[in-house]
Amino acid sequence: MHDHPYSPRTVQVIRYVTPLREGGSLPAIAEADDGFLYVLKFRGAGQGVKTLVAELIGGEIARTLGLKIPEMVLARLDSAFGRTEPDEEIQDLLKASVGLNLGLHYLTGSITFDPAVTAIDPLVASRIVWMDALLTNVDRTARNTNMLVWNKELWLIDHGAALYFHHSWENDHHLSPEKIQHQAERPFVQIKDHVLLPRASRLDEVDTAARQILTPALIRTIVDLLPDEWLTGPGWSPTASPDDIRSVYAQFLNSRIAASGIFTKEAQHARQALV
Repeated sequence: MHDHPYSPRTVQVIRYVTPLREGGSLPAIAEADDGFLYVLKFRGAGQGVKTLVAELIGGEIARTLGLKIPEMVLARLDSAFGRTEPDEEIQDLLKASVGLNLGLHYLTGSITFDPAVTAIDPLVASRIVWMDALLTNVDRTARNTNMLVWNKELWLIDHGAALYFHHSWENDHHLSPEKIQHQAERPFVQIKDHVLLPRASRLDEVDTAARQILTPALIRTIVDLLPDEWLTGPGWSPTASPDDIRSVYAQFLNSRIAASGIFTKEAQHARQALV
């Protein structure tokens, strides 16, 4: 396990290669000025920058817990990029995504994880289930595992659907500490649909270890990775600074970790119903 986050590199996107037409967010494979290909998540798509926030926080927590995540980079798009793109929908997406986006290193030759083909170690499965319950990640089901097998190892992708509490900022610009605490202490009933839940037999062990790793200081370091430009504009409180918003994420995560027994027990009860 890793005991500290890293600062993502910033790259310049130089070539749009091909769209990945999965879901509504139109991610794409793109080439950056460092010569590598990335799966690019656009700030102008779907839920906008909040998806990128969840992606960065979720990916870094996963990496810190010792799980494999493709390298994440901040990917800058300039205003001239995409003007020659013939597809009008993609051109509109690129125009709406000028600035910092999020890229994940493209794992060439990877295949989608299939639980019927690849058996996952119960400890690894338990870490992933625990982490997804912490992050309230609704998107790791049998229908859409968001896991890849690459070089015979399991890699996690796509945490953009996690931390869904932050979408309540759309209708409630001021999230009080009491409201955040209430959100943080809610059980995560959707864990019953997690693709790895049947294998997650070591949740108590993982809960104990993860609580020791994910200290308030470490969580603060992770949320401090969020760029200022992702934390302004529509969907956020007009009176909150980027640092105020980072503090909300830190409070939510620290409160949820402190109350992890709630979602750990929920996962154990859901697993007992399955096995």
